[in-house]
Amino acid sequence: MAELKLKNVEKAYGEVKVLSNINLDIKTGELIVFVGPSGCGKSTLLRMIAGLEKITGGDFSIDGARMNEVPPAQRGIAMVFQSYALYPHMTVRDNMSFALKIAKKSQAEIDAAVAKAAKILQLEPYLDRLPKALSGGQRQRVAIGRSIVRDPKVYLFDEPLSNLDAALRVATRLEIAQLKESMPNSTMIYVTHDQVEAMTLASRIVVLAGGGISQVGTPLELYERPRNEFVAQFIGSPAMNLMAGEVIGTGAQTRVRLANGGEAVSNVPTLAADQGLKVNIGVRPEDLVATSGPAIFTGAVEITEALGEVTLLYFKRAGADAQVVAKLPGIHTDVRHKTVALGADPAKVHLFAQGQSLLYR
Repeated sequence: MAELKLKNVEKAYGEVKVLSNINLDIKTGELIVFVGPSGCGKSTLLRMIAGLEKITGGDFSIDGARMNEVPPAQRGIAMVFQSYALYPHMTVRDNMSFALKIAKKSQAEIDAAVAKAAKILQLEPYLDRLPKALSGGQRQRVAIGRSIVRDPKVYLFDEPLSNLDAALRVATRLEIAQLKESMPNSTMIYVTHDQVEAMTLASRIVVLAGGGISQVGTPLELYERPRNEFVAQFIGSPAMNLMAGEVIGTGAQTRVRLANGGEAVSNVPTLAADQGLKVNIGVRPEDLVATSGPAIFTGAVEITEALGEVTLLYFKRAGADAQVVAKLPGIHTDVRHKTVALGADPAKVHLFAQGQSLLYR
């Protein structure tokens, strides 16, 4: 059991600051996922928590004890890396027990810890095999098992599924979810660039961008109530549509005229002073529906992608406008090159001014 606290944490390489003003409280038993674009600092932040990177500013504590200068081996943390890093000449049993042997644990303690971890990870039939006789998913489970046997306060996962093929990623992701269910008091931090992993595994997601935290929340909070345009477009696939417009009616429901000639109604409240405010209207592709009434967007379908359960409609760009994408249930291949009008429930229409959601001002 462990609670982690990061207060005004910074990381700089010389004069170059890569992370700043990181403030985050992680409760016992949470599975926190760090997501963000490449180079945003998510792995660097994880390595700072592990003690593999020096914290250049602020404070990091576990259960109230400051950890900034504490060596990695004394932090009570176990880390699972992107590469399995298994010893190829050792059996699964020996790989999992190696750290305990180095720590001079008794053979009885070692055998009990390995047996417990093998049962949790369903590795009991493979304990006497070498890593080369295992699949990629099984090797990753062995790497996780090496962490479990140490009984750490905190588990750190650094993109553990990125070396697996698509089918193994799904299977191993489910295994990690089941592992968390079987260890409800274990605190875990997981780094990924895959938002499906983030949405399905996380208690809360930390979205990193621009050297800081853009938003922290549960997966559905980030999906339904993004604080800014970056989070709105980063969470969800395809990304949220953003269309330029202007507020023409204020109150509990807000009317917006779009630059493309359409109109939208949003449940985001605005003030009389917002009349004429330039905004971006955000609507997720899955929230756009074909309509014969007032339309947010009307355009010619350029490309369709039939995925079976849904069809993606890509509309022709108007000048320099961003691509508009709709995600309609079912199969709609017959609409290619036809003009389609799209509307949306006002509760699903987001408003952003200067990149920030008007819900949070």
